Amino acid sequence: MQPGNLQSSKLVKLIILSLLGAISLVLFFVNFPLPMLPPYLKIDFSDVPAIMASLIFSPLAGVIVVAIKNILYLAIGGGEIVGVLANFLAGLMFVVPVGILYHKYKNVKSIVSGLVTGTIIMALGMGVLNYFFILPAYALLMDWGDMTHQAKWWSVVAGILPFNVIKGIVVGLLFVPLFIKMRRWIEQQQAKFV
Repeated sequence: MQPGNLQSSKLVKLIILSLLGAISLVLFFVNFPLPMLPPYLKIDFSDVPAIMASLIFSPLAGVIVVAIKNILYLAIGGGEIVGVLANFLAGLMFVVPVGILYHKYKNVKSIVSGLVTGTIIMALGMGVLNYFFILPAYALLMDWGDMTHQAKWWSVVAGILPFNVIKGIVVGLLFVPLFIKMRRWIEQQQAKFV
């Protein structure tokens, strides 16, 4: 590739990642709570553009889209730093396994395996992070005082863990048929940026 074409290709890639980040932010606002779970835990489809980026380019591209979404959300005053950081970490844990497995095997089975793996990593990872860091940080930020072991444990087991499992399943059920329909287009995009 010529130096000018390489720069042009990098610019196009940056534009695509920025657009996917903006689309991700819009999808972040289209959300709904789940019955029986805390109302602040809401399902959204903002990880779909990040998964697309991870398939077209690389797992790192997916992380960049998740980061763009969260930076934009913070910039418009949509949330506090603890929640934004938690959303970024959850997106990272969910998107990266999909991208890694897809780039290794490049088939529908690898997408499904990646979504299952990402769901498990996100659910367990966010459970641990919430117990040790995120919930105590919220307690400090909101001036709730120290959270007891039982309160943190209950929040993780009855809220965080099932929420992330359900979120992974719902996003996966949407993404697999979307991938099947868009597979040829995704492969064409990959060929442009090799």
